[in-house]
Amino acid sequence: MPEGDTVWNTARVLERALAGDVLTGSDFRVPRFATTDLAGWTVAESASRGKHLLLRLTRDDRAMTLHSHLRMDGAWRAYTPGERWAGRPAHLIRVVLRTKRSVAVGYHLHEVTLVPTADESSLVGHLGPDLLGDDWDPAEAVRRIAATPTASIAEALLDQRNLAGVGNLYKAETLFLRGLWPWIPVADVPDLAGTVTLAQKLVASNRGRWTQTTTGSLRRGQTSYVYGRRAQPCRRCGAAIQKADQDDRVTYWCPRCQPKP
Repeated sequence: MPEGDTVWNTARVLERALAGDVLTGSDFRVPRFATTDLAGWTVAESASRGKHLLLRLTRDDRAMTLHSHLRMDGAWRAYTPGERWAGRPAHLIRVVLRTKRSVAVGYHLHEVTLVPTADESSLVGHLGPDLLGDDWDPAEAVRRIAATPTASIAEALLDQRNLAGVGNLYKAETLFLRGLWPWIPVADVPDLAGTVTLAQKLVASNRGRWTQTTTGSLRRGQTSYVYGRRAQPCRRCGAAIQKADQDDRVTYWCPRCQPKP
């Protein structure tokens, strides 16, 4: 799932492939930037902010940021010149960036935008503390979550304005490990700080690898406690894992380990 760790890892892929190099060409397959040419711009840095990717470019005294969002199905792949692009079907390609040593291909990207780097806050300034960023501040994340006491704890963890980087997988796994019913109001959560701290630790534990695990196992089918395991036995108590719609997302939980209050 493209959650905070996946986006962080993707930023590192682009960093290794492009950072320090001058772009020799670009191809935007989105109408808004169809005629944009970034040839001659230098890739200064590849960064992530929550679930947002920020590729920072410089030329003379100018600085621009290429912003993209992976959402549920986006991806960036890096290839050597002449290598076959095998990441996804060609009709899903949205952006191609070329240097002398690498080709970066963005598939099914969302919210593709070019802005002056000084204006990045217009895209990501609303986000809460980044779970994998230098600005991570659990106390600030708790303060933001607590400001809406009637929201469900699951909704609060997914709200990127509270903390940036948690998606459906880490939401479900955090709540299971904390024994919290997904619909419990924020006001009734006994230890918000502990919940926020655990969410950050889970996301950070998968930084640098593509297999996302919360159980500690990297074996297929054993990487999660509840996420994606509807009707399968709970790894703790054996009860059948439940799945239900929650707002515009789905959630997974164990009815015995995470009982309704």
